[in-house]
Amino acid sequence: MDARLSELFGSENGHDCGGSRTEVNPVYGCGRAPATKRASAKKKRANARHFHSFKPSNNAPYLPPELKLVDPTQSRFEHLVTQMKWRLQEGRGEAVYQIGVEDNGMLVGLSEDDMRASLTTLHRMAEKVGADITILRHAEVDYDTDQPLTIAEVLIRKVPDDQQFLDLRVAVIGNVDSGKSTLLGVLTQGELDNGRGRARLNLFRHLHEIQTGRTSSISFEILGFNSKGEVVNYSESRTAEEICESASKMITFIDLAGHHKYLKTTIFGLTSYCPDFAMLVVSANTGIAGTTREHLGLALALKVPIFIVISKVDLCTRATVERTVRQLERVLKQPGCNKVPMVVANKDDAVAAAQQFAQSPNITPVFTVSSVSGENLDLLKVFFNIIPPLSNSKEQEELMQQLTEFQVDEIYTVPEVGTVVGGTLYSGICREGDDLVVGPTDSGQFHKLTVGSIQRNRSACRVLRAGQAATLALGNFDRTLLRKGMVMVSPEMDPTICWIFEAEIVLLFHSKTFHKGFQVTVHIGNVRQTATVEAVYGKVSLWLLEQQTYMRWTHNWSLAAECGHLELPLFLTTSIFFSLFYTTIPVLF
Repeated sequence: MDARLSELFGSENGHDCGGSRTEVNPVYGCGRAPATKRASAKKKRANARHFHSFKPSNNAPYLPPELKLVDPTQSRFEHLVTQMKWRLQEGRGEAVYQIGVEDNGMLVGLSEDDMRASLTTLHRMAEKVGADITILRHAEVDYDTDQPLTIAEVLIRKVPDDQQFLDLRVAVIGNVDSGKSTLLGVLTQGELDNGRGRARLNLFRHLHEIQTGRTSSISFEILGFNSKGEVVNYSESRTAEEICESASKMITFIDLAGHHKYLKTTIFGLTSYCPDFAMLVVSANTGIAGTTREHLGLALALKVPIFIVISKVDLCTRATVERTVRQLERVLKQPGCNKVPMVVANKDDAVAAAQQFAQSPNITPVFTVSSVSGENLDLLKVFFNIIPPLSNSKEQEELMQQLTEFQVDEIYTVPEVGTVVGGTLYSGICREGDDLVVGPTDSGQFHKLTVGSIQRNRSACRVLRAGQAATLALGNFDRTLLRKGMVMVSPEMDPTICWIFEAEIVLLFHSKTFHKGFQVTVHIGNVRQTATVEAVYGKVSLWLLEQQTYMRWTHNWSLAAECGHLELPLFLTTSIFFSLFYTTIPVLF
């Protein structure tokens, strides 16, 4: 969405702009309004004359706005319906219509009768394709005319016929005690925290987590939205199955550990579960502290789009919160980040942030919330409701046409079901009854197995598609033959294993000499294996004072060496030979 259109929707007080005149703000649509109505009208006319089109990224399809949809002919109506089907397909079930805006971006506006007729036509089109519509916002465009002219933005949502719901995965990262688990508890349970961490108790998986109040494992929580954009969580539904049945869009939160000694677990969550986005939670009273920079650096290195939530604003003065925001802005604008922070202050900002965040990788929305008072939590929910997936339908189809590859992240034994594995399908399609091979074992072999039932978010699912996470029942398959880091692939893939591989690394911050024989922990997708450096090409050793290594394999796999503290943003690239050792477990490439 264009930034100038965001300015028009921006309001000073953060109220919903439905039907009310809003003032224009030149910075993110969340500042001080002009002094007079005449100045406001002048600026709106200037916006209409100098509306600059926003260039979308290669991943997001360009969806042109609609000026007017008043009483179209039958042929025109059928053409509009076909266009809506295409938009929904490209947006993987979601599309946003801008009514009253010309194709060149000029804010023309419609009269009240024309706007009502256009929305009626849009309703008919949505009914034709089986979709639902939600009016996100509308505002007036002042051209000194006798009657007011308005523009509107409408969200069209339709779950694809071959899916149960739209699914996005969000990794939650940040320093220990920043309020990550508490925030997720409030969002998913629908009840505010009591200020002593009551909301986070339902997220913990181990007794020591409850006793210490610190997350040490990876847990998953879901937040749903129905076709009208209303929140569906545990406040109205007792089980995850009920949430999945009622929701058209599902946000799966991956709650990761914040303490430095659990950094391996955090890296595993970021590399294995393939999150669509990362939510960095920063405490307002402590600012950037502890592992905040490390987690930010990992998300940037793995190229995971990131947005920031500043929590615990109820404990601080406004000056303290603003100081934390400025501190984050300085870090985000550094050469190693090159991000454009966008502070979200009202509903219109949240809508604009969701659209610009998907269109431009440099935009970084910043929210200031409180899990105790509930301040600005509704803005965060609006953001989650509107944010679209980054990959388009073409990329999804290309992944689905490849051979099946399912990465094993968790292993369970369920009574009356047998062995169950959890993980993510990286490519292809997996159906009930498919014959796959799993491995590699310590000796480099693969074993045959048959997929039984499939479940996503504890709901039965017959077909699993690339990019989706699920659990697969394997029946009486021997659990002792399985371990984390294995893959289940199609027999036609003829998988190849290796003990030695070549990687290109980017050295960030490291306090020791990186040389032949250096021992590191390698993260490749869901594989976490100890390795040793066999050779460094072109150099005897690498020495970079107080810096840590981050490695990226040349075949689009990601590796990270856990040594010291990660900072930003020095880089030094070289090629290195690694060999796996310790348990001599081979890795599939």
